Amino acid sequence: MKLENFVSRRTVLAGAAALMGVPAWAQAPAYPARPVRVIVAFTAGGTTDILARAVGQKLGDKLKQTFVIDNKPGGGGNIGTELAARAAPDGYTLIVDSVGPIAVNPTLYKKLNINPLVDLVPVVQIADVPNVLVVNPNVPAKTIDEFIAYAKSKPGELNYGSTGIGTSSHLSGFMLGKRVGATFTHVPYRGADALNDLLAGRVQFMFATIPSVIQHIQAGKLRAIAVTSVNRSRSMPDVPTVAERGFPGFEAGSWFGFFAPKGTPETVIMTLNKAVNEVLPSLEQQLVREGADPVGGSPEQFGAFVQKEFEKWRAVVKESGATAE
Repeated sequence: MKLENFVSRRTVLAGAAALMGVPAWAQAPAYPARPVRVIVAFTAGGTTDILARAVGQKLGDKLKQTFVIDNKPGGGGNIGTELAARAAPDGYTLIVDSVGPIAVNPTLYKKLNINPLVDLVPVVQIADVPNVLVVNPNVPAKTIDEFIAYAKSKPGELNYGSTGIGTSSHLSGFMLGKRVGATFTHVPYRGADALNDLLAGRVQFMFATIPSVIQHIQAGKLRAIAVTSVNRSRSMPDVPTVAERGFPGFEAGSWFGFFAPKGTPETVIMTLNKAVNEVLPSLEQQLVREGADPVGGSPEQFGAFVQKEFEKWRAVVKESGATAE
């Protein structure tokens, strides 16, 4: 055998042997090698959608690939969440999800086709979005103390709207009533109809995400009474928290983050986590302006937070008696 043929054959065999010892994911092109589908379990224009599109665009720039937002609303977020959980665990289908489908619905719904706490894995938290207690200007109260006194003077007469039974906007009102000893009448709506009726004065108050109402507050069409976060929101620093007005520990808001199907490679999870943490600072001013507080952090931190939120909302849902089919 000629020397050059021997060397060539040795090279081919060595290369083949090396490949046999390398995992399949390591042989694949660097992630992401093609467009990534990002499911949003709610309609376009909502808070989840706004955050997903803002971060998705930055991720595309960072990772040199397109992140395509795919709105799959319905079932209180369950439809889109199930689609994501059942997708191939290859990193090319993700979901930006929120407190409702992940932490509330497992208790609220008698039967789910998936368990989001098991069938999805946390990637990174994008933002906290506090709820804000807003009233129609016809309500005379300007502070939380005045609002509570006004509500107690009219037991059961104040109607509050929500975006549906078991949503954060519903349970926040339930929590406040229990905490302060006031009786409210809950009026559940489908999505934006609640805000429309609040603006029209058909309901007197609502716990809403800051991005959904901040423009109406600035225009004087709604009055902000208090936010439900532990600390004041950077979006509305002059609005006090419920906790600081004499109700310590009161916390009820929304949060949003990336999740991937169970079994997604750890390398993909870490690539996404690192990229989101790197792009969030460039979005900080935009997110704060729109009512969201950027978070970031590790998958482990997000996972621990999600578990804590599930336990908190499980207790609230059970106490409220709320159920959904």
